[in-house]
Amino acid sequence: MEQVRKEEKDNPLASANLLSKIFFCWLNPLFRTGYKRKLEEDDMYNVLPEDASETLGEELQGYWNREVQQAAKDLRPPRLENVLVQCYWRSYALIGIYIFIEEVIKVIQPLLLGNIIEYFEREDRTDNTAAVHEAYRSAAGISLSCISLSVLHHLYFYHVQRVGMKIRVAMCHMIYRKALCLNSKAFAKTTTGQIVNLLSNDVNKFDEVTLYLHFLWIGPLQAATVILLLMYAIGPSCLAGMAVFFILMPVQTMFGQLFSSLRADTAVLTDDRIRTMNEVITGIRVIKMYGWEKPFAALVDEVRRMEISKIMKSSYLRGLNMASFFVANKIIVFITVCVYVLTGNQLSASRVFMAVSLYGAVRLTITLFFPFAIEKVSESLISVKRIQTFLLLDEVAPQHLGLPFSDKKDCYVKIQDLICYWDKMLEAPTLQNVSFTVAPGQLVAVIGPVGAGKVRAVYQDADVYLLDDPLSAVDAEVGRHLFEKCICGLLRKKPRILVTHQLQYLKAADQIVVLKQGQMVARGTYSELQGSGLDFTSLLKDEEDQEEDRKTPIPGTLSRFPHTLSDNSISSNSSLSSSRCSLIKAPEPNEVVVQPTEEESRSEGNIGLRMYVKYFRAGANFLVLFILILLNVLAHITFVLQDWWLACWASEQKHINVTKPLNGSLPRQLDLDLYLGVYAGLTATSVVFGFLRSLVFFNVLVSAAQTLHNSMFNAILRTSVHFFDINPIGRILNRFSKDIGYLDSLLPWTFVDFIQVFLQVIGVIAVAAIIIPWILVPVAPLLAGFLFLRCYFLQTSRDIKRLESTTRSPVFSHLSSSLQGLSTIRAFKIQERFQQMFDEYQDLHSEAWFLFLTTSRWFAVRLDGICSIFVSITAFGCIYLRDGLEPGAVGLALSYAVTLTGMFQWGVRQSAEIENMMTSVERVVEYAELESEAPWETEKQPPHDWPEAGSITFDRVNFSYSASERLVLKNLTVVFPSREKVGIVGRTGAGKSSLISALFRLAEPEGRIMIDGFLTSEIGLHTLRQKMSIIPQDPVLFTGTMRKNLDPFRQHTDEDLWNALQEVQMKAVLEDLPNKLETMLTESGSNFSVGQRQLVCLARAILRKNRILIIDEATANVDPRTDSLIQQTIRDKFKECTVLTIAHRLNTIIDCDRILVLDAGRIQEYDEPYVLLQNQEGLFYQMVQQTGRAEAASLLHTARQVYINKKRVADVHCAKDIHVIFETSL
Repeated sequence: MEQVRKEEKDNPLASANLLSKIFFCWLNPLFRTGYKRKLEEDDMYNVLPEDASETLGEELQGYWNREVQQAAKDLRPPRLENVLVQCYWRSYALIGIYIFIEEVIKVIQPLLLGNIIEYFEREDRTDNTAAVHEAYRSAAGISLSCISLSVLHHLYFYHVQRVGMKIRVAMCHMIYRKALCLNSKAFAKTTTGQIVNLLSNDVNKFDEVTLYLHFLWIGPLQAATVILLLMYAIGPSCLAGMAVFFILMPVQTMFGQLFSSLRADTAVLTDDRIRTMNEVITGIRVIKMYGWEKPFAALVDEVRRMEISKIMKSSYLRGLNMASFFVANKIIVFITVCVYVLTGNQLSASRVFMAVSLYGAVRLTITLFFPFAIEKVSESLISVKRIQTFLLLDEVAPQHLGLPFSDKKDCYVKIQDLICYWDKMLEAPTLQNVSFTVAPGQLVAVIGPVGAGKVRAVYQDADVYLLDDPLSAVDAEVGRHLFEKCICGLLRKKPRILVTHQLQYLKAADQIVVLKQGQMVARGTYSELQGSGLDFTSLLKDEEDQEEDRKTPIPGTLSRFPHTLSDNSISSNSSLSSSRCSLIKAPEPNEVVVQPTEEESRSEGNIGLRMYVKYFRAGANFLVLFILILLNVLAHITFVLQDWWLACWASEQKHINVTKPLNGSLPRQLDLDLYLGVYAGLTATSVVFGFLRSLVFFNVLVSAAQTLHNSMFNAILRTSVHFFDINPIGRILNRFSKDIGYLDSLLPWTFVDFIQVFLQVIGVIAVAAIIIPWILVPVAPLLAGFLFLRCYFLQTSRDIKRLESTTRSPVFSHLSSSLQGLSTIRAFKIQERFQQMFDEYQDLHSEAWFLFLTTSRWFAVRLDGICSIFVSITAFGCIYLRDGLEPGAVGLALSYAVTLTGMFQWGVRQSAEIENMMTSVERVVEYAELESEAPWETEKQPPHDWPEAGSITFDRVNFSYSASERLVLKNLTVVFPSREKVGIVGRTGAGKSSLISALFRLAEPEGRIMIDGFLTSEIGLHTLRQKMSIIPQDPVLFTGTMRKNLDPFRQHTDEDLWNALQEVQMKAVLEDLPNKLETMLTESGSNFSVGQRQLVCLARAILRKNRILIIDEATANVDPRTDSLIQQTIRDKFKECTVLTIAHRLNTIIDCDRILVLDAGRIQEYDEPYVLLQNQEGLFYQMVQQTGRAEAASLLHTARQVYINKKRVADVHCAKDIHVIFETSL
């Protein structure tokens, strides 16, 4: 099993003391390491035992299993949310103690603030020692409360985030376990894209919902307490302000519900987009060779357009929500003040700013956390329902775990009257009436035409070997070696069931089962079936008179030659022994084309300004960006001015109250209309600017996400195939799922939040500096300490975030590869091994994620410490320098300073989070700037009917898949004449497929390749590729209708499509289906057999009517009858075409006009098959001999007949030419 990590490192949290746990000091060594050098995976600490994927997953799985059983008893559907509550409610409920104490302290703070401002309202404040001491005690209380808040706040968020991580990890474990158990009916209801989306987006909702869930009960409790305190401070006027709070709550709840509805719609579209992307990436080689990039681009663009439309609407809702949070306090204070003064009360700084602080204490909870809790609960319930639907899909029957070891002496397989359905919704079963027994030591061969029900007739049990056509995709020598040495050698004492299309091996079978249309039509030995007169005889060559001597190795078999012979490449007239060696020896490391998976790139250092500019420029032009900056500045200036005006109003009121009227004159009255009018104007302006800037900001950033997605997708489509060879699917999908997910929703929200907080912090410091200018003296060292701390933190934080991204990719790669190879995993019963690997990948990711959470808290605690110092300096400084300070100014400075705790660290952490998430932008931009292959279209256009003849010339062609890799084709010079059928053969790694890649310019070759005299290097790739047809080795079909799979450009009529299907005998199959050409193909076309998919690929080639056809081992996985059908169709429909056929089955190319033999990237032989077979030292002759004596004789006979027929035709043409010349001469 693959090793997931190299070195283990104990987690220091397990042995840390209490203070170390509270202040996260156990992370200090990691920060020192991260400051000195780049962090690697080996620097991460082991996941704690209680956070391990297997532990968490199996615990939750147990609860789910019990819920399913109980639901079945109660005749109700199982509820996943009940399971989550049962599993985690105890540990999560205890964490609520932290937040309860924190919110109590938040409510006490404004009372202490009010005491200090009351002191400044006293006329005897300079002489009253007791009052001064009381003020100092209140300042000390504020300082202590700030420190306590810092500790409690971060302990709470650390613990709830850890619970969220546990739920997510456990749920991922369950989803993967379920994916390994899905049956075929279930796969018709889900897709790889949906499962990837469940793991990449839906489970992340658990990380978010746990943050805010406690505020559902804390919010109402805190609101009730604050109302009582406000009644004490300003009387019934507070009810007007609280009424606004309670009006905002249902409005924001409605926003949350709308948001969750849009989220559900978006999730479906995201599933669709990721599924399509998965198909595009998986089938990119075929898409490029067909020249189908544009229709697939249009398909993804359409889905993405609908997805981004929903995302934009939800972003506007989020923008309104955020704006309402920031302006809510302004509106509430404004209404409270208006009611207070209009009911005959006079403003006092202590009352006003105590009320402002109390509103501020409850504002976060009621206008942000409480609606967030509702929004996240709504979103999470949607995700829970999606996951629950997936977990309730049908599973395969539980597999028998095997007999005890002592009972495994004599194993046999018995199948009696087997009936199987691929999908029970279909009327006809896939298999029916199948019965046979396999005794120990017996070999049973299962044969039949395409679609007969063979990729489905067998299941594995212990000590029983099931071989699903393993001999088709290898050349004759390797196939023979596997059959003789492995199947009939090492495994000879085991029961073996071989599903095959390779009929030359049937004589060695003890029993043969013939399937047709899902039914067993014959069963018996080779000789019994030959004499039965059934369909079996038409599948086989007539070999009664030819007996193969299995015991005596024929010339050219592996046993005859040592492994130490020369590895030099050889020419066509080299010695017999060296030519045989070249074909049959194990390939040397320097001879085989290896495309190693590159380690995922991980950039280092700061995210440069260039990246931010690219991000914003992707969303808007410079004018819009300038307007956005202006809106932000104006919004925050009006925010501060509104509070400043309130302070001035309160101070003016105090002066009026203490000023005695002179000479019996009337006391001076405050111009209420002026103060109220200006106050109302500033409030209205701040509200308008607040909403405008949020909406414009979200519009710009979501537009940037759309632009960058399109750029990345277009770059992916235009890059070379080599990129896909060295980057696994999961890594590429990760950028289209997780990274684009960040750009769509999380990064815009974080950016808007940071800018608002940043401007508020600037406002706080500016106000404090204006009121107490000397405060800038201690601010300077605090700022220096903060900048160092931020720099120190970011060195490590960036690396941890990048490690989190790169350790996440293997989770998706493992999921994707597991789903693709699910049948193999089940056949070998290695589900537990793959589950264990998945858990290890999850644990590796959890290590990075855990460090990401804890390092963020380490930073935040220290930032709040800096803020607590600033608040303490401000509080004590105001009292120490009390002379000349107005109570309104002190109230403004202190109320602002208190908000700094929490807000400042949040803003700085958001800035770090932005920088971390900008790595997603960086990763997207990295792919958006991939090197493109040549242009799809060029100015030089060949004639419309090009290529008319179809002649192909290779002139001194060298080819490699990238500049850094070795040559796989070397100095290739060959001409494929017009209308000739050329077979291309050679060992694995000889360069057969590379020749096709060079022809299609999947990478740019050196030298010249010409088609009908036109240099392919001067023609656009689409012009070139769309003028050649290819039938690939692996038939690639895509989700969508059959019509779209045949004709994505809609260039052909229905009649053309039906005719093409008729040619490949697929018309009847489609006509039997209810939707005919509109029949939907499931993912990868899995509702058709491999052979049927290959026939669809052949129909594509017929529709294109090109002069050049490439067949890349297209019949390796089909039965001889389908092979014969494909070959006959090619002869009939492509007789005027140049056909290049790569094949391992020599009988498919023995009737070609010429055969090209490649070895180690060089041409070894090139001539007519019969001519090549006359050279007994030649490579082709040896390959024919390796098929076995009977098959070799048959191939030689066919080659001779083709040669004689061609000669006869040539003689006739020659005679006609002489006759014409004679007549002309007369």
